[in-house]
Amino acid sequence: MDLPCVRWQDHVAQKWSGLDPELKETFPSLHELDDVFKCALSLTNQQDLDAVQSISAGYSVKKDPGEAAKCREKGNCSFKARDYKAAALHYSQGICFAPRSSEQLPLCYANRSAALYHLQHFQECLDDIDRALNTGYPSHLSKKLQERRAHCENHLSVREKTLKGPRVPVSNVDKCSENVMPSSEALFGISPQVSVRSSKEKGCHLVALKRITAGQVILSDRPFSWVLIPGIEKVKGQRGREQGTQRETVFGTEHRRCHRCLAETLCAVACEGCSFSRYCSPACQREAWEEHHHWECPLGADLAAMGVMAQLALRVTLKAGIENIQVARQTVRDEQKNSEQYNPYLTVFHLLHHIEQQSASFRFLCAVTVATLYLKLSKADSLPLSWKSNDAPSASSRSSDGPEKKGGDTGWSSELWVVGSAVLRHMLQLRCNAQAVIALQDTGSQTSQVHSTEEIRIATAMFPTLSLLNHSCSPNTSLVFSTGTDADPCVSQESVGFSQRVLGEGRQGRGVGVTVRAASAISPGEEILHCYGPHSTRMRTQERQRLLRQQYYFLCECEACSVQEEEPRESSGNESGLLCSKCKGALKKNRENGFTCSVSTCGHQTSSADVNHKLQEVRAALEKAVELMEREIPVEALHHLKRTRSQSGVILGETHPLQGELADATARAYASMGDWKNAATHLERSAVATSSQYGKDSLELGQQLFKLVQLHFNGGARAPALSVIPKVRRILSLHCGPHCPELQELNAMEECLQGTTF
Repeated sequence: MDLPCVRWQDHVAQKWSGLDPELKETFPSLHELDDVFKCALSLTNQQDLDAVQSISAGYSVKKDPGEAAKCREKGNCSFKARDYKAAALHYSQGICFAPRSSEQLPLCYANRSAALYHLQHFQECLDDIDRALNTGYPSHLSKKLQERRAHCENHLSVREKTLKGPRVPVSNVDKCSENVMPSSEALFGISPQVSVRSSKEKGCHLVALKRITAGQVILSDRPFSWVLIPGIEKVKGQRGREQGTQRETVFGTEHRRCHRCLAETLCAVACEGCSFSRYCSPACQREAWEEHHHWECPLGADLAAMGVMAQLALRVTLKAGIENIQVARQTVRDEQKNSEQYNPYLTVFHLLHHIEQQSASFRFLCAVTVATLYLKLSKADSLPLSWKSNDAPSASSRSSDGPEKKGGDTGWSSELWVVGSAVLRHMLQLRCNAQAVIALQDTGSQTSQVHSTEEIRIATAMFPTLSLLNHSCSPNTSLVFSTGTDADPCVSQESVGFSQRVLGEGRQGRGVGVTVRAASAISPGEEILHCYGPHSTRMRTQERQRLLRQQYYFLCECEACSVQEEEPRESSGNESGLLCSKCKGALKKNRENGFTCSVSTCGHQTSSADVNHKLQEVRAALEKAVELMEREIPVEALHHLKRTRSQSGVILGETHPLQGELADATARAYASMGDWKNAATHLERSAVATSSQYGKDSLELGQQLFKLVQLHFNGGARAPALSVIPKVRRILSLHCGPHCPELQELNAMEECLQGTTF
C-alpha cells in the first residue's frame, strides 16, 4: 500500500473531525511546511502512539520459531511435489522467521540447500551447507550434508575445470559485487545532446540540442532512494497434476526480491533483527543496515502500517542526513547548476510538493503520520549518525520557534524538528514525483512453452534526474529499469561523455537503475517527454486528463490530447474493435450510448450494457481457460477457448484487445501440446491486436514477436522465423538496447537457423 493502512487513516480522520473548530479553520491556511509539521507535532500525543502500536500488531515482523517451523513444513510439501523453487522460497521464509539460536535455522538452511541442489544452483547450495553447519545443524544428520557437498563440488569442478584454489568462505561472499562493473565504466547522467532548461510554465525540463535517433540513450539514472512494494508481484508455485483443486502457493515481491537492490533471489540473507527484510547478499544487507535499516528495523511493523509513501519519505531523509537538509533549506532551487559538485539530494529536496493543491485532510493525514513516526524514532537509543553535524549551519539560527523536545531523550535537540519537516516535504512530494519501478512477470504456468508477461510495480522510487522529464500521453521516450547486477551492458559504452555533474559521481553497477531511450527520432529544440501513466494507447483523452489533474494538478495539453480533442476518436476506423453480429460490419458508438453497425444497409443497434455484459462473459471464460492451462490441462483449455469464441454472442474484430488475449491464450494451449504451427498462427493474430493497441514500434509488440520467433524455432519453421527476427531486433534494440538478454537469445536462434537445413 502506498498510503497508510485504512485503520490509521480512520484514526487520523477522527482526529481531524474532533479538532477545535478554530484550529480546523486555521490549518488549511498553513502553506509553509515547517508550520504544518510543527502544528501536527503539537497535536500528536500518546493516544496516537498507542493507536499505532495497536494497529501495527497486525503487521508483526518479529522472529518466531513457530512460524519458521510452519514455513519449513510448507517447503517440505513443495519439495515432495518437486516444486523446488517454491520449496526454496518457503525455506527462505523460515530462515527469516527463525531466531539466531533457534533449531529451525540450521534445518531450514539444510533443506534449502537440497532445493538449490535440484535447481542446479550448486555454489548457493554449498553456501547453505556451510550456514547450516555453522548454526548448529545436528551432527548425527550431517553425513547427508557432506554427501551433498561432495556432489556439488564435483558438478562445479566439471563445469569449471579451470577453477583453482580453495573455495571462498560463505562469510566473505559478496554476490552482488561478483559482476559489478568498475565505477569508471558504470556512468550515469544526461547525454551531451540534451540540455536542462527552466521556464515558469514547464519548470525544469530537458530539451534536445541535436538530433537524437530512435533507440539512443538520453539519460541513465539511479534513484536517490526507493522502497520495495510488498505483495504486488505474484510469483506462483506449481500445482500438483493430481491435485487440481489444491490452492496454489503465491509469493509476493517481499519473498522473492532483495529489499536493497531488488534482484530476484531464491536464497535470501535474512535480517537478524526482523522477519521481514531480506537481501540477496551480505553486501546488500550491510549497505541497507548502514543507510536506513538500523533505524527502520525496530519500526518495521509501524512502517508497514504507515505505508510505502511514509517509509520512502523517511528513508530519503535518513540517507540525506541533517547536514544535507540544512544546506538544502538554504539553497535556492536550481542554484546548484552553477556548482562544480552536484548534490542529488538538492534536486530531490526542491521537487514540487504542491501543498496548496492538496486537500487539507490529506495534508493532515501526512503531517500526523510523519509527526507520529518522528516521536517513535525519537525514542531510539541514539540519533542516526547522518543526523549529527558539528559544523553544519544551525537550523535554530534560521528559525528559533521550533517545538521543544519533551521527555529529555538524549541527543534530540529542539533544532531537529527540521528533520520531521523534511520527511513531511518528501511524503507530499511523492504524490506527484514518485516513480514506479517496473519489472516484467510471467503470467502463465511455469511449465508452459509460451509465457505471457505483464508489467508489475515492484518498488516506488525518487529519481533525481528522471524527475526532470515532463509528461506526454504519447511520449518520445522509452524507459527500462534494471535491478541487482542487471544493468544494461551497453550503457557503459553509450554513456561516454555524459554530463556527470548533472547526476553526480559514477556509481557502482549494482542496485536499481533506469535507462531512458528515444522511442522515436527527436529533433533539435524538441522537449524530452515521458508518460506518467495515462497513455494515449490505453485511455481516452477525457479519462487521461481527469487522472492527471487529480494526481498531478495540471491539465494535459500534449499533442495527443490536442489532436484527439480536435479529431474525436469516433471518426477513426473500427475504434470499438467490435463487429456487428448480423453482418460483421464495424460497430461504432452512437449518441444513445450504444453501438450501431457502420454498414448503412444493416444499421443493427445494440446497447452498451449488453455489449459490456457479453465482454465480461468472454473475460471470465478466458480466465477459466488460463486456469486450466496452469493446471496443465491444455486440451480442455483449448476446447473452452473455442467455445468462447463461437458462443460469445459478440464478434471481436482482429484489433480488439480481448481478441489478442484470446489468441495469445490459444497459442499457449497449442504450444503446451507441442503443436507449434497452430500456436504460431494464433500468436500472429495476437500480434495484430497488440500492434493496433500499442503501436507498431511498441515494446509490447516486440515481446509478442519474440515469442513468435520461439514458436517458429521450436517448430523448425526456418523461413518464417528468419523473417520475423529483424523486426524483433529493431523493436527490442529501440527500447532495451542492443545487448539485452532477449536479443542475445534471438541472435543465438538466428545463428542456429542460418546454419541449419530443415
